[in-house]
Amino acid sequence: MKPVVTTTADAPVTGRPELHVRELPRGIDPRFIASLASVYLVWSSTYLGVRVAVETMPPLMMCSARFLAAGLVMLGVARHRGAKLPPWRDWLAVAPAGLTLFIGGTGFVALAEVSVSSGGAAVVCATMPLWVGVLGIFFGERPTAREWLTLVVGFAGVFILMDGPSLSGRPEHIVLIIVSPICWALGSLLSRRTKGIGGPQAALVVPGVQMLMGGVVLLVIALGRGEPLPIHASARSWLALAYLVVFGSLVAFTGYAWLLRNARPVVATSYAYVNPVIAVLLGAALYGEPLGWTTLVANILIVGAVMLALMRPRLATP
Repeated sequence: MKPVVTTTADAPVTGRPELHVRELPRGIDPRFIASLASVYLVWSSTYLGVRVAVETMPPLMMCSARFLAAGLVMLGVARHRGAKLPPWRDWLAVAPAGLTLFIGGTGFVALAEVSVSSGGAAVVCATMPLWVGVLGIFFGERPTAREWLTLVVGFAGVFILMDGPSLSGRPEHIVLIIVSPICWALGSLLSRRTKGIGGPQAALVVPGVQMLMGGVVLLVIALGRGEPLPIHASARSWLALAYLVVFGSLVAFTGYAWLLRNARPVVATSYAYVNPVIAVLLGAALYGEPLGWTTLVANILIVGAVMLALMRPRLATP
């Protein structure tokens, strides 16, 4: 959204009161709609995609293949559009965000979904915007009172939804799925500090570099854990991996990277309130995961939180 902001002006001669800063919507950027739609819809299904992929694939090896493939494609497209590979200092600058996002954020989810349901994983990961709000205080991204209300309402919906899908699993997997949204929130805030890297093709260069670095480190960790190469995986798992590469990484993460650079954090991360609703329904319909009656109540709160995040009041000029 492109706000038109009027500046403050004093009128000491006429005695008129000082005008306050206003934000008036002037139109909606199509890239905003496309990016938001990609993270709302595509990432809702990636939890089920990960669950299917790890049926016959080692989790970290699967994640490594996903991000190495997507990162190479992104940098290849950026190079085709005239972008230059960033210098090593830029690779080091984006490394903390990339490693936090793709190892702690996504890698932990893949490990956890070996025993945790896809719907349950999505519900826990929906706490991520709350962690963005909390951790953002240390990054100079202090939420407004309205945005804190958004976080509270959305988290209440998630809390109610947790009574629906089963969160049973191995204890270490439960811990990983709880830590995962904290890592993703931290990586998202770190990504906002990568502006200026990649030039005109930053939307492809920065995510591509982050994915390549995350994929390489995931490969090293997977080999260290003794995970085998997924050469004997089922066709079903390979199709799930292909979906995760094309849609989960290339399409949705490109949109998310654009939102992180051009929207408020609470808007960029509001997808986390929609994802569990769709993920729970997909898991129930396609994977036979349990579905509780609390979904309806949670949906009302979650959708309300998204509306609070995306709608700003139009203020009249005095």
